[in-house]
Amino acid sequence: MFRFSKRSEENLKGVNPALVKVVRRAIELTTVDFMVIEGLRTQERQRQLVRNGTSQTLSSRHLTGHAVDCAPLVKGSIPWNDKSKFKAVSDAMFTAAKELGVKIRWGGDWNENGRSDDEKFYDGPHFELRRQDYP
Repeated sequence: MFRFSKRSEENLKGVNPALVKVVRRAIELTTVDFMVIEGLRTQERQRQLVRNGTSQTLSSRHLTGHAVDCAPLVKGSIPWNDKSKFKAVSDAMFTAAKELGVKIRWGGDWNENGRSDDEKFYDGPHFELRRQDYP
């Protein structure tokens, strides 16, 4: 079983408690270790990410504590180009969310059709509470 580092725990501060429960349950269920790389964001941080092209919106769910970015860890490094590892984290997150009755959406499948190969903007680390359930 995996556990979060202090850094991951710090990155959960300010995040909606329902999403925190999902993330904490997911780390217990996952087949691949992962870390929370970002939770609550400032407007300036969000503007920087849009400028860098790593985000496409200034109204991110991170700004309200309704999103987290979780990245898999393999031998202490994030395998950015291995979508299968991000999918493994996604599987744990969705299993945890279902157990807890929380509706989430993944940046690796924005249109929620069960596929990542048709996404215009793949954001594998991103998980958010669905707006219709958590405005």
